[in-house]
Amino acid sequence: MKKIALLTSGGDSPGMNAAIRAVVRKAIYHDIEVFGVKNGFAGLIEDDIQKMSLGDVGDIIHRGGTILYTARCEEFKEVEGQQQAISNLKARGIEGLIVIGGDGSLRGAQKLENMGFPVAGIPGTIDNDVAGTDFTIGFDTALNTVVQAVDKVRDTATSHDRTYVIEVMGRESGDLALWAGVAAGAETIIVPESSYNMQDIIDRLNRGRDRGKRHSIIIIAEGAGTAPEMARLLKEKMNIETRMTVLGHIQRGGSPTAFDRVLASRLGGSAVEQLLEGISGQMEGILNNELARTSFSYVFSGNHRFNDMMYKLSQELSI
Repeated sequence: MKKIALLTSGGDSPGMNAAIRAVVRKAIYHDIEVFGVKNGFAGLIEDDIQKMSLGDVGDIIHRGGTILYTARCEEFKEVEGQQQAISNLKARGIEGLIVIGGDGSLRGAQKLENMGFPVAGIPGTIDNDVAGTDFTIGFDTALNTVVQAVDKVRDTATSHDRTYVIEVMGRESGDLALWAGVAAGAETIIVPESSYNMQDIIDRLNRGRDRGKRHSIIIIAEGAGTAPEMARLLKEKMNIETRMTVLGHIQRGGSPTAFDRVLASRLGGSAVEQLLEGISGQMEGILNNELARTSFSYVFSGNHRFNDMMYKLSQELSI
C-alpha cells in the first residue's frame, strides 16, 4: 500500500488533530503518501482531497477541532454517493482510507468497506458511546471541561444557597454525566441508561438541607431530560430556588488533555499499521490500556457498556 487517505466526520472532538498528526507522520515514516479529505464524506464525493506533508500537521497536536473540518452529507447515504467516493479515491491511486469519528462516521466507513474498499476506523466522540473501546478520543477533554464548569457553578450555588441543575451532552449515553458527577461530587446524576425516581431526588435534597447543606448540584444528560424541566419540577414540588445551566457545545471545544493526545496518537498509529497489514473493517480502540481492534459489526452491536457499578457508587456517595 503506497497511498492512503483520512477524514474526520460527525461532531468534532478534542484530539482529532492529534490523530490526524499521528496518521500522517506514521504513514510518511513508512514511505506512504497521505491525502487529507476535507469536510468528511462530502469531501470524498466532491473530490476535495489534498496530499499532506509533515508541515501540514506541525503544531496541531494541542489544537481542538479538526483541521480537515467535518460536515454532514446526505448524498453519501445513497449507493451512488458511495460509489462516487470510491471512484475519486481510486482515481488518485489511493488504496486505503482511515475514518475518524463516532458511530455514524464508522457506519459510513463500513459501507465503503462492504463495497470492497479497505477502511480502518478510529473512534472520536465526546459521548464515549462506542462499543469495543474503553475510551473514545475527546471524552476525557470534555469530561474535564464539564468538571471545571461544575466546580465554578458550585461556588455560586454555595454563596446563594441554591440548587443548580446542569445539563450535559449525551443523547443516548450517560458516560459524560456519570463521570463528571462522580468527579465533581454531584448530589444527583440522571442518565438515559437508568430511570430515576423524582421522590428519591427530593428526599436526598431534603436530607442535605436538614443537616445544613447550603447547595446541591444535579447533573442531567440531555438524553434523560432537560435542565429547564428538572428545575421546574423542583420548584413546583419543593418550592426551592433553583437555577439551571446548559453547557452545550462548550463541551466539544478546547485544547485536548494529555490523555486524549496520547490516546489519539496511539490509535492513529495503529490504524496505519492495520492498513499496512492488509486488514480492513476494524476499529482501533483501547481496552484495559492495551490497543485492541474490533470489527465494525461488533461496534454497531450496541454492546457499549454503561458502568452500573460506578453509577451505584455515585448514589451511595451522595447520601
